[in-house]
Amino acid sequence: MAHVYVTGHKNPDTDTIASAIGYAELKNLVDPENVYAPARLGDVNTQTAWALEKSGAKSPKRISHVMLRVKDVMSTEVEVAHQNDPLRNVGLAMARRNIAQVPVVDDDGALAGIITERNLARMYVRESRTASSFADSPVSVAAMTEVLEGELLVGEDKEISGQLWVISMGVESMGKSMEPGDIVVIGDRESGQRRAVELGAGVLVISNGVRPSDDVLRMAEEAGTAVLLSPLDSYVTSRLIQISVPCWEVMSENPLTVAPDDLLTDITESVMEVHYRAAIAVDNKSRPIGVVTRTDLLNPQPRRVLLVDHAEVGQSVAGVERAQVVEILDHHHIGDVETTSPIPATFDPVGSTATLVMERFKTAGMRPEVSTATMLLAAILSDTVILNSPTTTDRDREVVKFLEETLDVDAREFGMEMFEASSDVTELSAEDIVNRDAKEYGVHSGEKMVISQVETVGKTLLERKDELLKELEQGRRRKGYVLAALMVTDIVEGGTDLLCVGEYASIERAFDAKVRDGVIRLPGVMSRKKQVAPRLLAAF
Repeated sequence: MAHVYVTGHKNPDTDTIASAIGYAELKNLVDPENVYAPARLGDVNTQTAWALEKSGAKSPKRISHVMLRVKDVMSTEVEVAHQNDPLRNVGLAMARRNIAQVPVVDDDGALAGIITERNLARMYVRESRTASSFADSPVSVAAMTEVLEGELLVGEDKEISGQLWVISMGVESMGKSMEPGDIVVIGDRESGQRRAVELGAGVLVISNGVRPSDDVLRMAEEAGTAVLLSPLDSYVTSRLIQISVPCWEVMSENPLTVAPDDLLTDITESVMEVHYRAAIAVDNKSRPIGVVTRTDLLNPQPRRVLLVDHAEVGQSVAGVERAQVVEILDHHHIGDVETTSPIPATFDPVGSTATLVMERFKTAGMRPEVSTATMLLAAILSDTVILNSPTTTDRDREVVKFLEETLDVDAREFGMEMFEASSDVTELSAEDIVNRDAKEYGVHSGEKMVISQVETVGKTLLERKDELLKELEQGRRRKGYVLAALMVTDIVEGGTDLLCVGEYASIERAFDAKVRDGVIRLPGVMSRKKQVAPRLLAAF
């Protein structure tokens, strides 16, 4: 089943988290063909943590990007050979599976090497005018028996490092080149069989399935010569014996390996450089768990994402421009996310994305889980500052009323408890305060500004004004913003102190007021989306 991440923006707030949870739950109910998973792009803030604990909802999985990784495209049906397996068996497996390489493992299952088509080709096509020799690649009697599907009539398993002879000439010529310990393939010529034993053959292979006489077998046993019966003719028998050597004798060592979480963009060049055009994915114990080939890297299916509570690349998950965006559900302005095909996209001017999610539940005739409903209520009350923000609409109020009745709670009491529990930021560092709910906005000439917001009860936080302004300026210089601002919004008084650094002229023009000691007082201003960001963007 396909997997779709439902994710909000960076520096997630309660609306982003609740909307991801709620919309993923709904989509799984109405679209069983896909699996929707809520995700987050950062740590949850104090308010959201309170809401998660209060509701009993599970925090979404944190993701750092949606770029394709090795495990997204690799084949997990890995044909693996043991280092002592006969080479012939590996060749058969490659032909059966129509694959060009097979990882080779040791006794612990760890990757030891790789057998490729090139390795096999070298065994088949290398030219020599002398008899085949196993001096550098000893072959065992057991391996020959297995590969030939033959029968060991006399002797025990042992390794042979001599030469391979196929006897087609007269018996009198056999001793001219043969040496003790060689492998001799011969048909039903008893005189030749006896002569091979007399010359000290290490293995006597009788072809065509013709069983030798008891006298020859007795003679071989006394001489210590193993006798192997092959059902194949002499030529095929000799060819198969040549590829009865163990994998480790032929394999390429130090194959290209990757980790399942490696990005495709990081491994593509390396895969293209190796002659077998593949990499072996290994676990933390170096055991093969997948194979990624050049074909896997050609036009892979991108990750799929559903965006909630945002529609700007700068606020979204890393790699979103390479992903397949399947839907956008937002209550902000239309952003700069581009898609290659038409998709459902909603930009609805309500106070909270959670309102849109809940409306879709009602339209579908369904109700969210209690934990999800509680999160959605918290999100709406957070974004609308308990329905006091100018962004609040009648639709927000209607949904809150519905959730009040469903959950049997008082929305105002719930909201005040939430804000009081999360408004104490005295223990947080200036960096955490400035970055906890920060949103980037693109302005002219490709430049950007950032606006953060923190809701408080009372003016205590302003005692740290100088510290906060210093952190804002450091962040502005570090990221090259033309403006960095922090809204300190008092939910009881219903106003905002805007701490700002950067282009003062634009800020003062936007609000028709002077910046005094880095602060502009904005009575009645509570909404970043409706009252602050649009005016600053217009001023630039």
